[in-house]
Amino acid sequence: MERDAVERAQLPGTVTSIADDLRALGVQPGSTVIVHSSLSRLGWVAGGAHAVVLALQSSLGTDGTLVMPTHSRHLTEPADWGNPPVPESWWEIIRRETPAYDPLVTPSTFMGAIVECFRRFPGVLRSAHPTVSFAARGPRAEAITAGHTLDDGLGEGSPLARLYEADAWVLLLGVGHDNNTSLHLAEYRADGPKRYLRQGSPMTVDGERRWVEYRELADDTSLFEPLGADFAAVTGAEQVGRVGAGTGRLMRQRALVDFGAHWLSLRHRNGTD
Repeated sequence: MERDAVERAQLPGTVTSIADDLRALGVQPGSTVIVHSSLSRLGWVAGGAHAVVLALQSSLGTDGTLVMPTHSRHLTEPADWGNPPVPESWWEIIRRETPAYDPLVTPSTFMGAIVECFRRFPGVLRSAHPTVSFAARGPRAEAITAGHTLDDGLGEGSPLARLYEADAWVLLLGVGHDNNTSLHLAEYRADGPKRYLRQGSPMTVDGERRWVEYRELADDTSLFEPLGADFAAVTGAEQVGRVGAGTGRLMRQRALVDFGAHWLSLRHRNGTD
């Protein structure tokens, strides 16, 4: 993978060059930005994930707030696992023995090296949801991460809704809309019937480790890429440019969520779900 990154890059990315690319893309000092990323897609970067986080913070300045999803889906109901599935004889052991979610130490899973680096930065706050947490650093970090509800963890009680209220930006670094968690908020807000799942996670409640059950929306991320493509084509509100050796995409989260909720509602009414 590192060989591929070297071959894609004409020159190594640096804190300075990536920060310059972000500013050219449209990232403004003082703004609030939720970032989804793939380090390898940015080419070879001197300093790796650490350098990218520093570049993001440099482009936002001290008045900006940086946010990333720090999901930990290994703390979900093991009976539902499919990548890979585990034997049924393991399920109860996993429910009983997996350490409780701890925002300070629980690693994110499948979120990438940039996220794992960022969540351990000094001053980063992380929300309390055991599987779909978000981390933030900056003046708005506490307001964004506080009060994350257990049920419907990507809906109205989530940091995604707080980002919407803050008129934040979405920044995709080397990834597409299939990684864009803000579209989950659009799913919650779309008209039409919804299917909910029972979920479970190990948590600390009143000082004790417990297996806690809650509900979450059954999502369909297969729709996110065509939704994002239509958003870009119809609104012209997605700014695209080079970041390192990869592609950056920047857009207003509020505009994206509003468009997405309408797009999904039309899809349901037209019977194309």
